[in-house]
Amino acid sequence: MTLVLAVGNTATASIEGLSAAGASPELARHTPAADAEVVTFGRAVRAPATPVSPSGCPTPALITRAVRELVGVETELFDAGLATPTAAPLADLGAAPGGDIREPTPVPDAEAIVEAAIDRGASLDAEAIHVGESIPGGTTTALGVLRALGEPYGVSSSLPENPVSRKVGVVRRGLAASGLEAGGAAAAPIDALEQMGDPVLAAVYGLVQGALDAGTAVTLAGGTQLVAAAALLRHAGVDAPLSLATTRFVAEDRSADVTAAARGLALDLSVADPGFHGEDHPAMAAYARGEAKEGVGMGGALAIAARAGIPMVAVRERVETLHAEVCDGP
Repeated sequence: MTLVLAVGNTATASIEGLSAAGASPELARHTPAADAEVVTFGRAVRAPATPVSPSGCPTPALITRAVRELVGVETELFDAGLATPTAAPLADLGAAPGGDIREPTPVPDAEAIVEAAIDRGASLDAEAIHVGESIPGGTTTALGVLRALGEPYGVSSSLPENPVSRKVGVVRRGLAASGLEAGGAAAAPIDALEQMGDPVLAAVYGLVQGALDAGTAVTLAGGTQLVAAAALLRHAGVDAPLSLATTRFVAEDRSADVTAAARGLALDLSVADPGFHGEDHPAMAAYARGEAKEGVGMGGALAIAARAGIPMVAVRERVETLHAEVCDGP
């Protein structure tokens, strides 16, 4: 089993109130680069700090790293538009950071990213892969892509209270700037990416399509951003079996009915519960309050742990140790 992660940036994340993927807007720019380092090395190396939310909730990369150590998961990481450097070894997809979706064409290189990712996905040496992402602001761009495709599904949030009205307003402005009606790109997934998406979503779409073309079994490892990737694939005519592995935190988010999305897009849904509810550890308590919820392949990593027979108590213990090693505070 191989965990595939695409990491990158979008200027959409700089819109106030959209994301908690970083202690400050400046540090949030480093989050994808730092997540790649945490998954690879267990700590931030070149990035200035291990990502935490403004309230101190740590990145889901800690959970993914914990599973990597417990199970020995192989990883393949892809640079899909990083805005800051990373020490983690990444394959370069030639992507630039994404622009603000309130501008007409935030991802002008979407087609090139998808083509490069298809080639990479087809060449992955694995029978089965889990594909995840790290990109602050990515749920808003996912919502933009879903609406451009004409899909009704909602998206989740890294914030405890999903700023739905703010996201809807941003998407409405983006559609207007691009001259799109809702559903206007239903037959043109690349147009949806170019005009309302982000480079990581383009990369995930391409990696999954390439892997499926090569006969690789694919699980989408994440939440509603991976729902948007599935929608792109379905609108491109890809009808191959797809699974979605997410967390309890996303599944219980009423503002983003992932169960309905999975049903509508023919996804085999699995939901992992790491057992953080009832724990008094600050990181686990923050997740239980609804912060972070998903990202960096966390849901897929937990599914891998469960399949390998690793008890969730072992995952929690390793997360606690990693938190003490790499995060400030108790």
